Amino acid sequence: MATIERIEGGSRMSRIVKHNGTIYLCGQVGADANTGITEQTETMLEKVKTLLEQAGSDKEHILSATIYIRDMKDFSAMNAVWDAWVPEGFAPARACVEARMARAELLVEVSVVAAEK
Repeated sequence: MATIERIEGGSRMSRIVKHNGTIYLCGQVGADANTGITEQTETMLEKVKTLLEQAGSDKEHILSATIYIRDMKDFSAMNAVWDAWVPEGFAPARACVEARMARAELLVEVSVVAAEK
């Protein structure tokens, strides 16, 4: 039976779950919800990078990402940050959907699945 490792778990969720060499991150948002889409996307992706490193992975091992964006008017600006962040040749499978966020000031959130290095 495969072991499931839960890192920084609480009663509602774990920040990282590892199973059979696959890493699942909980949804990540920007560090400061009072900034614009560019800053929220940059700090959100920095948090993803940090969590992946903590879990034994990196950006080159992301398998899939689901991006939730409050308003598609911000799609191009978010993509500019995303495109600069993802290493060339390592683009994951990705979906991006417009969604109502947990708090009105949040503009973007990402959920990531990655492989261990």
